[in-house]
Amino acid sequence: MTTQRTRSLGRPTLDAVAARAGVGRGTVSRVVNGSPQVSPEARAAVQQAIAELGYVPNRAARALVTQRTDSVALVVSESGERLFAEPFFAGIVRGISSALLETPMQLWLAMAQSPGERERVEHHLTNQHVDGVLLLSLHDSDPLPTLLEQRGLPTVLGGRPARMLRPGAQPAYYVDVDNAGGARQGVEYLFERGRRRVATIAGPQDMGAGVGRLIGYREAVRESGQPQVEDLIAYGDFSEESGAAAMRRLLAACPELDAVFVASDLMACGALRVLRERGRRVPEDVAVVGFEDSPIATQADPQLTTVFQPVEEMGRQMARLLVARIRHDDSQPTHVLLNTRVVPRASA
Repeated sequence: MTTQRTRSLGRPTLDAVAARAGVGRGTVSRVVNGSPQVSPEARAAVQQAIAELGYVPNRAARALVTQRTDSVALVVSESGERLFAEPFFAGIVRGISSALLETPMQLWLAMAQSPGERERVEHHLTNQHVDGVLLLSLHDSDPLPTLLEQRGLPTVLGGRPARMLRPGAQPAYYVDVDNAGGARQGVEYLFERGRRRVATIAGPQDMGAGVGRLIGYREAVRESGQPQVEDLIAYGDFSEESGAAAMRRLLAACPELDAVFVASDLMACGALRVLRERGRRVPEDVAVVGFEDSPIATQADPQLTTVFQPVEEMGRQMARLLVARIRHDDSQPTHVLLNTRVVPRASA
């Protein structure tokens, strides 16, 4: 009844919230704007008063005062088909959304693959529209990171670009998984089980994940004492069909291979399909290890041994790092590297 009476008298104000919470107007403003400089007790009192009064912040007015839009963009350099079909992207979005629930920030999503999409996205990515940008699935040729830096927009990358794995690379804010370490673990797992002709289906070499996982494969082969054989390396684009095509190339080049480390679970599913078509038993004839531990790993036949990467945590850390940059919080690191581990199942 209190809420109904308050609303009937007009839109609740910041002063009304402050009076109900027993705090100053400035404290309410800090809570509404997501400032960390508020005690837990005061924050709880303000949030309770907001709920009781039905207070809704005036975003337009606040933007004039704070010079912020309370919006951040997630830009994915992939097609809508891949974005909505592949589990990796869904996990990232879930993680980002859960972290932003702790803030007043709103998330908008854009795909930037075609020239037309890129033009529209680049036009919108200004500080009049968003406070910061999250970039995902970057290729080395992508001009967006440089463009956003020139515009002064805080940016966080999901995964290091391939160029950052080379000596003398310029620093950037990013969240990534230990791609090289995870790949090394996956290949070592195969060698430890007596496999000797271990091939790999690597990802795109203009993407950090593709480069890092191939580095890990090469390191594990070198440490095993086995010779480096280029015919045991084929490439895909992280899609299932590219994994199938790469598996066919590997079997044609090295029919005696007895294991394959695949740089994504989707590509591994394509590889499993081809091995089944060619009459190769998994894991008796050819053992298979994927990378990601996505839901399809347990749906594969046989279930897929894979390298777990914490996708949702990656999304959460991306959002938190971006919010810290927007708030000029220098206590946060410039990058976060998340650990990986092998998840044993039937395919290896």
